[in-house]
Amino acid sequence: MAVFAFSVAPLGVGESVAGPVAEAVRIVRESGLPHRTTSMFTEIEGEWDEVMPVIQRATEAVGAGGHRVSLVLKADIRPGYTGQLDAKVQRVEEALAADEEAGGHA
Repeated sequence: MAVFAFSVAPLGVGESVAGPVAEAVRIVRESGLPHRTTSMFTEIEGEWDEVMPVIQRATEAVGAGGHRVSLVLKADIRPGYTGQLDAKVQRVEEALAADEEAGGHA
């Protein structure tokens, strides 16, 4: 299982890329895989063979119309672990809370 973070955007289409990026996010949401979108990346969790085709379809959608596309991809591949999309963030929040209770700073 792995958590993948990716950012995809068309190049040379002007200042706003919201429309094409929304289409990429729609493809991720329709995949049914656990995911989260932030201002900079979309994270998606699953097996390599199920996530990579989703990222490919999202990238192709952004490039529709012959646009050049920028794709940034990062993966945390950790066999045997599931639910890490939320668990990784939860561990950090727990560490911060413990530090606050002890009177320290992050």
